[in-house]
Amino acid sequence: MQEDSPVQNENTPDAPHTGQPQRAGRRNRLIVLSAAALVALGLGGVAVATIGGDHPAPAAVSLDAQTRAEAASRADRSARESSTPVASPSPTPSPSAATASPTPAKTATTKAKPKPKPTPKPKPKKTTNPTPAWVNPMPGAAVTSCYGQRWGTLHAGIDLALPSGTPLRAAAAGTVTQAGDASDGYGNSVFIDHGNGYLTHYAHQSRIAVTVGQKVKAGQVIGYEGATGDATGPHLHFEVHQGMWNQIDPAPFMRTRGVDLGC
Repeated sequence: MQEDSPVQNENTPDAPHTGQPQRAGRRNRLIVLSAAALVALGLGGVAVATIGGDHPAPAAVSLDAQTRAEAASRADRSARESSTPVASPSPTPSPSAATASPTPAKTATTKAKPKPKPTPKPKPKKTTNPTPAWVNPMPGAAVTSCYGQRWGTLHAGIDLALPSGTPLRAAAAGTVTQAGDASDGYGNSVFIDHGNGYLTHYAHQSRIAVTVGQKVKAGQVIGYEGATGDATGPHLHFEVHQGMWNQIDPAPFMRTRGVDLGC
C-alpha cells in the first residue's frame, strides 16, 4: 500500500494549477504595496502594474486613496521647500525707533544758591552836637569866689578851682588880643575878643597855649590852670569885659547864653 506524500509530484497534472494561484496572490499584494509606496513618494495618479501577459492587472486605487496621496505629495513638497534656507532681508529700523527721543541726559543737581547775605544797615553816624556858641571855660570846677565886693575892693570876676594844670578853654570863638603877663597881679593871662563888643579874660595860668592874633573856637584849649600873679592857690580868675577893662558880672552874662558858672 502506497503512503501519501505531503509533496506533490511534479508529474502530477494538478501541480501547475495549485501553485500558480498562490504565486499570483503574492504578486498582487506586492503590486498593491508598490503602488501605495509610489503614491507616497509623489508619483501620483493611479498606480497600475502588469505582470506577465496572462495575469490580470490589479484594481485601480480608489478616489479617496488618490486624494490622500495628493495631499501627502503636497505636504512632502512643502516640507522640502521649507527646508531650503531663504535669506531674509535685513530688518529696517522702525521709524518709531529711529525717531525715538533720546534719553535725556542726567542733569547735574544744581546746588542750592546760598542766600544772599542781608546788606548790613549802615551804622548811623555819630552826630556830635555842635559846639554851642558859649561854653564853660573850666567844666566841673568848684566856685571859690563870685563877682562882687571882697575885702573892701571889687572882685571883678569869678574864681574856679581844679587841680593845677587843668586845661582852660575859650568861652567862645574869637581872636587872641593879649597872651602873657598882665599887670595888677593877674599873672599869665589871655584876652579874647569875640567881635561883638565883648572880651573874656583868663588869669593866673601856669602855661599859655595860644599866641596873639590866633583865631580860636569855642571850647579850644588856650592854656593851663596855675597860681601866677597874686594868687593864694591854683585857680582860674574868669572875667567878662564889655569893652576893654569894663568888667561886668560873668554869671548873668553866661547864664543868658546857656552856661551856668555856679554864682
